[in-house]
Amino acid sequence: MTSHPPATLRTRLVDQATSDLKENRRRQQELAEKVRMLKQEEALLVDILKLAERYESLAEPSPPPERAEEDPAATGTTSRKASASSSTGAPARRAARTGKSARTVAKGKSRQPPLGDLLMSLLTGDDEPRLAKELRDELLEKHPGRNPSPQVVRNTLESLVAKGHIRRHKQQRSVMYVLEEPGRRALAAQ
Repeated sequence: MTSHPPATLRTRLVDQATSDLKENRRRQQELAEKVRMLKQEEALLVDILKLAERYESLAEPSPPPERAEEDPAATGTTSRKASASSSTGAPARRAARTGKSARTVAKGKSRQPPLGDLLMSLLTGDDEPRLAKELRDELLEKHPGRNPSPQVVRNTLESLVAKGHIRRHKQQRSVMYVLEEPGRRALAAQ
């Protein structure tokens, strides 16, 4: 009788250890599968973020260069390069998004003066710097056919700053714009 209980106890312990090992291996496989799935989800989310960032950068329209919207006949630039770049430029991209032909989009846009010219004309009468929001509000009021986003107005104003047509003033956290003196005289002469 004394040899029987230790053998039974040993058998039970071996059975318990075997059972625990099987359970541990099963749990390890489950966790490994979860880790694999989480890594796949992470890779998918990273791809989605990259696509979203790329889409945001494409969705934010940059202001077109002032020369691209001018009539080539008026400026005397009728080179093949100028006509080729305008035929594959912004109107073509806009046409691809809207489903219209590039000529239709380009014709519709060419009737309106460039946004930069409109903003400079709004700054002509003011000696005081003005906020981009004020300029956009006045633009919407005076030109109801134009509806640029606040970001497009700011981008255009910054483009004009880079070209030296207007000056930027910072007051605390506000950025204000005023027409440069040579630009003011040129617009007043028109």
